Amino acid sequence: MKPGLPKLIATDLDGTLVRSDDTVSAYTHEVLDRVRAAGIRIVAATGRGPRLTSLTRNDIRVADFLVLAQGGWVLDLEDSRYLRQARLPGRALGEALGALESVAGPLSVMFEALEHDDSPLWGDYDPTWRYPVTVESRTRAECLSGEVIKAFARSFQLDVDALLDLAHRVVPADLATVTQAGLDYVEICPAGVDKGSGLSVVAEAVGVDPSDVLVFGDMPNDLPMFAWAGWGRVAVANAHPTLLAAADDVTLANDEDGVAVYLDRLLSR
Repeated sequence: MKPGLPKLIATDLDGTLVRSDDTVSAYTHEVLDRVRAAGIRIVAATGRGPRLTSLTRNDIRVADFLVLAQGGWVLDLEDSRYLRQARLPGRALGEALGALESVAGPLSVMFEALEHDDSPLWGDYDPTWRYPVTVESRTRAECLSGEVIKAFARSFQLDVDALLDLAHRVVPADLATVTQAGLDYVEICPAGVDKGSGLSVVAEAVGVDPSDVLVFGDMPNDLPMFAWAGWGRVAVANAHPTLLAAADDVTLANDEDGVAVYLDRLLSR
């Protein structure tokens, strides 16, 4: 942790800022208002795709930017325009899925292709999915016939960390990026897309150095953001072991408003 205050703060949402009941506390909103009033820019960095923009804006009302879809889509809220809109060609995704299924066996796959609010996912509806969602039944071939924003793949045998380990071994980084965000799924995104590369788009747009950025997270999909940010990297107490190992500091759990408690202390120091 550096002295003084960071110039930009980026936080993950689900499992980090957002509590287990899918709400953000009044206290958290109030602290974020004070952070923004102190002249510090706020960025939401989330796996949520652009189809969840309204929900995301509601969870972090003072954000200047939304880094969505694991970094693939970057929305400047002041100008209401996208600075990045990355898509994964169906051919590359098909190759990545083929490589993964050759070592992991059959996968249940859902595809996120549409960006308007509340648009459906495509593919195999999965009963383990914990959020309200509409899934439009389409064959894999149909889903792979164009470009998608990302795909979610679940193994019937392997847990998500084991599946992610396999994916990192068999899916080349120049084909697609594979991560996991705390659901039972690995997420397959365009090559070069992660929260670190998404945040670098924001930093460049506003002229902030990574060394002046403080980040908060809870899952392996936050690791690239932790590697990129230099002011401080804070994990919530409920974070995945890999993130706890990469953090400079650990705050309270998401259900105890850990991000807000940390920022409250930071502002008053």
